[in-house]
Amino acid sequence: MRVALALCLLSGAAAAQETADFGAVAALFAERCVMCHSGEDAPLGLRLDSHAGVLAGSENGPVAIAGDMNSPILQRLRGEAEPQMPLDGPPFLSEGEIALVSDWIAAGMPEGGEVAALPERRRPAPGADVLWPDVEPIFLKVCVKCHSDNSKMGAPPEGLRLDSLAHVLGPPDRVVIVPGNPEMSEVWRRVVGLAAPRMPFDGPPWLPEEDIRLIRDWIAQGARDGAGVAAPVPAGGQVRLRGLVTGEAEIDGAAFVVDGGTRVDDWPGMGGAAEMRGEVQADGSVRATRLRDR
Repeated sequence: MRVALALCLLSGAAAAQETADFGAVAALFAERCVMCHSGEDAPLGLRLDSHAGVLAGSENGPVAIAGDMNSPILQRLRGEAEPQMPLDGPPFLSEGEIALVSDWIAAGMPEGGEVAALPERRRPAPGADVLWPDVEPIFLKVCVKCHSDNSKMGAPPEGLRLDSLAHVLGPPDRVVIVPGNPEMSEVWRRVVGLAAPRMPFDGPPWLPEEDIRLIRDWIAQGARDGAGVAAPVPAGGQVRLRGLVTGEAEIDGAAFVVDGGTRVDDWPGMGGAAEMRGEVQADGSVRATRLRDR
């Protein structure tokens, strides 16, 4: 009986070794993981874009251990450890996809299989068209670890999710992007350091200048989707700026409209700290509803 059981276990391991293929695992990682876990700024140094990267693990140690069905990477994929991966889920990996990784680990994590070359991220030149697919990797790699329903903080701060275009644009009463007007967009102000706290929250390091430029250009060009369709202006949405007065009706270079309906409380002079609360107009401009010093 013991001999039969041993033979069964050995044959099962051999079968797993025959079917396990890092090429297939790499293709899965390329589709769902490497948008974040690649390059020098991969979270915790964990790179999943090569066999060597997976074996090297992260700053916290190994993530995949040959033969260990409780390897950290499997616990994250199954949701047994938080946050569940990938961070932009749901949807998370299917049972079949998790089994693919599990079988590879059970087989000893062999290197074999053809690993497809990963497509390079498109980086539009200054002045070129910038679409959502050009900036989406920035949000997914840097922002969704906090700003998603799968947040490492338990819930996305201020209820703000940045894991999809729809959530980035948000409802009209929670305006963080004003298409065509980056200076009035809270997202851009946070990543460039004009609004506090600067983002990402765990910086420095902050976003590279090129990524900040891409986000600004994307907003300035209308926050267009992958098909090039501009986002609707959130007319009636509320915005709030806190910064330094840089003009008669301007904070940190962001101009707004002041009219007879604007409440003014102790507006400071040039260079003074001030707050503007306003309402987005149909043309993307902002009408100040209240001005005060800070």
